[in-house]
Amino acid sequence: MYFKLLLKGQFYKPFSTFNTEMVGQAGLLSGDWRPRARSACGEAEGAWGGDGRRKGRGLRPPVPGSRVGLSHRPVRFAAMSSRGTRTAGGEQNMTETDALYYRSDAFDPAEKYKMDHKKRGIALIFNHERFFWHLTLPERRGTTADRDNLKRRLSDLGFEVKCFNNLKAEELLLQIHEASTSSHTDADCFLCVFLSHGEGNHIYAYDAKIEIQTLTGLFKGDKCQSLVGKPKIFIIQACRGNQHDVPVIPLDEVDNPKDRLGTNVTEVDAASVYTLPAGADFLMCYSVAEGYYSHRETVNGSWYIQDLCEMMGKFGSSLEFTELLTLVNRKVSLRRVDVCKDPNAIGKKQVPCFASMLTKKLHFFPKSK
Repeated sequence: MYFKLLLKGQFYKPFSTFNTEMVGQAGLLSGDWRPRARSACGEAEGAWGGDGRRKGRGLRPPVPGSRVGLSHRPVRFAAMSSRGTRTAGGEQNMTETDALYYRSDAFDPAEKYKMDHKKRGIALIFNHERFFWHLTLPERRGTTADRDNLKRRLSDLGFEVKCFNNLKAEELLLQIHEASTSSHTDADCFLCVFLSHGEGNHIYAYDAKIEIQTLTGLFKGDKCQSLVGKPKIFIIQACRGNQHDVPVIPLDEVDNPKDRLGTNVTEVDAASVYTLPAGADFLMCYSVAEGYYSHRETVNGSWYIQDLCEMMGKFGSSLEFTELLTLVNRKVSLRRVDVCKDPNAIGKKQVPCFASMLTKKLHFFPKSK
């Protein structure tokens, strides 16, 4: 019943909803809920009494330029220059800086995620080839090749791979909920793949569409504490629009067409999927940039999954993962449609994309036996 309510949206509220009432009551928004500038001097005068002590707290004001340790609650304040220049009207021109101050010696630009836990983690693959007739969605021929290819490559990287085929929406939500409530304490990360059609901010299960943020939201820190600070990777192979990417040939390159295989026809995945924020330590990987078709071959599988698996096979255990995804973008962008039932698709191209909210470098180094 819980999952049926989620599908109907009765209890689910998007995590990205902007709570204007709460922010407005905090004094950060004006009457029309539009942000207004706050005076640095006004903040200081309102918060600190004439004796230099904070009202009702008995504390001294912060010293401009001071640092707040990582173990403290971040403090936002205005640092003003005491030697500000004066304008033509005689008013002093002060320098204001809004910043979060942290210990500089605690920030390492080369810091990596801790990937030496007992297990690599679970990888879920939701593969959808057929759909309920009422949805009028075409079969996704070639998706089985994607599933098998991903299962092999992810297993090579140490993941415990679980595959699910043509699940109904309620069944899919049940599996996602079970994964989010399981303990990932001894795991490096979590990975989830959706091979399906998409529309807006939804992906399709067998009988209904599910909001992507409903799925990713179950793995945020307040819902899945054992994955806090760990990478949460979502890979979505679905069409994201109704346009073909028109090829543009660089002046210093010569087109080198490949031989055509008449039995391997290129198709597109229907509808569109939006790019969505998810939260810290999330990595959202999309088969195509928003607004464009995602191409899938009926024999070999989708372009994106083919090239992603090839790059994981070659560099998965050595290259930083977002760098690997950049290579995938390049490799897919070199492809073009040769054989397709839609004549308008002939010669068209595709470029994947990813949205990284990772906070450290991500490597899948081989685990010691």
